[in-house]
Amino acid sequence: MREELSWAQIGERVRESRAAAGLSQHLLAERVGLERSMVSKLENGERRIDAVELTRLARALDYPLSHFLHPAPEVVSRRAAIADGGDIGESRAARDAYRTEALLSEWLRDVRRLIGFGVLEPRRMLLYPEQVRGAQEARRSALWLRDRLDLGTGPIESVSAVCEQAGQFTAVVPLPSDGASLVDGDVAVAVVNKEQAPGRRRSTAAHELGHMVLGDEFSSDLGVHASREDREKVVEAFAAEFLLPTSEMGSAVEQDGEKSRRRELVRLSATYRVSWGLAVTQLRRTGEVAPEEVRRLRTRTPTDVEFKDALGWKPQPDLASIRVPPGYASAVVMAMATDKITPHRAVEMLRGQVSLAALTEEATD
Repeated sequence: MREELSWAQIGERVRESRAAAGLSQHLLAERVGLERSMVSKLENGERRIDAVELTRLARALDYPLSHFLHPAPEVVSRRAAIADGGDIGESRAARDAYRTEALLSEWLRDVRRLIGFGVLEPRRMLLYPEQVRGAQEARRSALWLRDRLDLGTGPIESVSAVCEQAGQFTAVVPLPSDGASLVDGDVAVAVVNKEQAPGRRRSTAAHELGHMVLGDEFSSDLGVHASREDREKVVEAFAAEFLLPTSEMGSAVEQDGEKSRRRELVRLSATYRVSWGLAVTQLRRTGEVAPEEVRRLRTRTPTDVEFKDALGWKPQPDLASIRVPPGYASAVVMAMATDKITPHRAVEMLRGQVSLAALTEEATD
């Protein structure tokens, strides 16, 4: 049975969530139709709350109901920096980190539920067997992972599916930060902000995968004296090489002239579905292009028309309409088909990837 919070802990969770939302007790009370004194007593653990009131509070604060009922797992890898100590409501960074970790915890709970139902198997995490202390080693680890997944050096069609194959379940949800990830025993999960540009979503997913593959951002493999910025640069090097191997930049390097080189780089960026900044970074890493040209390329971001024209106007969706990994999605449908969850709950667990109408139509076909 899953551990549940006590009334005092539920009250503390309400207080934290209210602070993270930047609301006073008075404003929260108005939103849910309660007296301010009732909210105060609830937060202090002096008053119990019924299911209807807690549901209204959850909606007002924009958190899933389970956030107030179950303890959060320990986060071992996260993108948002949060200062030690202090109150959640004291800074934007602290508020954003709290919400990100709450949504990450909820995603882990849903993955765990499906595993508990017997419809989803934990994936074996592919962890790089060597120490990684710098960018060059990180790039080698990215190619190692590509080899383990039989990806060669070509474009990755679905980052979500590849992350799942590597052992990390990734969901695309609205976040106040780029993304976050954690490892909980035999399960690794990550969340990516759906409001990011398409190329950036893929980069964030690959970055969070890098935290798992390399050990996580607090790993001693990266050096106990390494700063957070240094560690993040190492993981960014992994993500860039994983999405667009440096070896594939030869077609751009060999172009005759800057104009032709830029056109070919646009094609590579579009084909591999990475951001322009990442493509330019990978070109720079070849060491074959003058720094002045690299700077000019970086400041001239291609238009959407240029990207689409490079692909012959073929749509290349990824981490947009696809919100959850394919294996996880199949497990949700199986759980619904065997009456372990309701269709409404299935829609929630699919993070909006499928509507209730579409899901029930599919179920009755």
